[in-house]
Amino acid sequence: MPSSAGVLTPALTTFSRSVRNRGTPIESSIENLISLLKRRQIRDSKPCAMATAYLLRRVVETFKIADVSGLIERVHQVGERLLAAQPREMAIGNIVRRVLGVIREEAEEDRDGETSGYSDADTDSRPHSAGENGSRLPEAPGAVSRALLSSPLPRGASDQPSLEPHEDGALQRLPVLTAHASYASTNTGPVVTSMFSLLSHPRSNVALPTATPGSQSPGSHPPLSNTALANLTAAKDLRAEIVEGIQEILEELNQADDQIAGYCLEHIHSNEVILTHTSSITVQKFLLKAAAKRKFTVIHAETFPNDHESTHATVIGKAKGESDDELRPESFQKSLTAAGITVILIPDSAVFALMSRVNKVILDTHIVLANGGLVAAAGAKVVAKAASMHRTPVIVLSGVYKLSPVYPFDIDSLMENGDPAGVIGYGDGDMVNKVEFENPLFDHIPPELVDLYITNLGGHAPTYLYRIIADHYRAEDTELDKFNAYQ
Repeated sequence: MPSSAGVLTPALTTFSRSVRNRGTPIESSIENLISLLKRRQIRDSKPCAMATAYLLRRVVETFKIADVSGLIERVHQVGERLLAAQPREMAIGNIVRRVLGVIREEAEEDRDGETSGYSDADTDSRPHSAGENGSRLPEAPGAVSRALLSSPLPRGASDQPSLEPHEDGALQRLPVLTAHASYASTNTGPVVTSMFSLLSHPRSNVALPTATPGSQSPGSHPPLSNTALANLTAAKDLRAEIVEGIQEILEELNQADDQIAGYCLEHIHSNEVILTHTSSITVQKFLLKAAAKRKFTVIHAETFPNDHESTHATVIGKAKGESDDELRPESFQKSLTAAGITVILIPDSAVFALMSRVNKVILDTHIVLANGGLVAAAGAKVVAKAASMHRTPVIVLSGVYKLSPVYPFDIDSLMENGDPAGVIGYGDGDMVNKVEFENPLFDHIPPELVDLYITNLGGHAPTYLYRIIADHYRAEDTELDKFNAYQ
């Protein structure tokens, strides 16, 4: 008699256990993740990002050659294969770039440590002059100097004439600055005698020393190119530091939703009406955290036909799933109604009619682009446009791992179509043969329709995202498909 319990489809939980198994070859783990991505058994930004981080951590641990350039090339090759398997999951590329940045930073820190040691040794071995160590005292001033020192002119303690050694060993007096003298060098032009001629003082012809690369600040060095990395063989194994950096990325992924939810009380107030879209764990945690201290109403668009079942489960309770990801802790979140939130579930066609009563719109995102735009679930653009017509603020919740340095030059390449059976059944054979149906899974929302992004680092305007992207990604890793151009 067959068992009544169904077998769960392998997804992120199964893959994370297999990749941690030391007996599994690394190439088998790579092919396993590629197949899971192609079959869409691992999908959405956070699962894809975590699976990529798990795999790249294993790649670094199993890398045998203590060569930074070889490790970067290995990680880059694995990242290219993952992106080719699912190019629309841009979170994969974000994690690959973050890991490449960790490797480069560890290599540069190791290089800086070595060069600082050499510079300290050179400083200690450099001979000191007589004036530096104080072993040679200046000679006694001559008669002329004594006459100047005994001058009846009033002076302070710092007005005594300065003495400096001449080429022949004798002391030479520097020019005395009087009330009518200029503080500029004597060889730069005539002496300024009036305040009315200050603006006409000639510029100095003395050329300033030109700063060489790496001399702007003590200890600063230009970033290492791939050519320089090829010549750099690590004096010590950097894999432990790199693995620790990847572990920090994984911890950031696990804590991102909770950190975003920590800002909820700054944006949700009592008796507000909030409209949201899709069944997002990030938005759900954000609302549940605010419901502990605020009383408000949520209008939830059902997102038909791709996400309406999950939306119903978010509102009234968790439905039984077919993937092992349903066993993750996030899947057992309390429903919105169970938390005491008044929820109104509406069809997507009623969004514009109810927007005039909404105080703010809170959306989730699939990916955030470098210009401040975003790619979200289908139907989100209709919500954002309706909010723009009614001057309703739109807030987007997004972890930093969703911020991509890619600009939307080709928007169609970011879109994806789903199963058209959700729009029309195959039973309508006559219509299916005569009409072409499309079921888009994503919408592109331009930055002018978004008022605020809330990340795990806080709230940011769309125009400020470029700075966060520049802080998290290296310029040489922005375009992964042009890796050979930096060799």
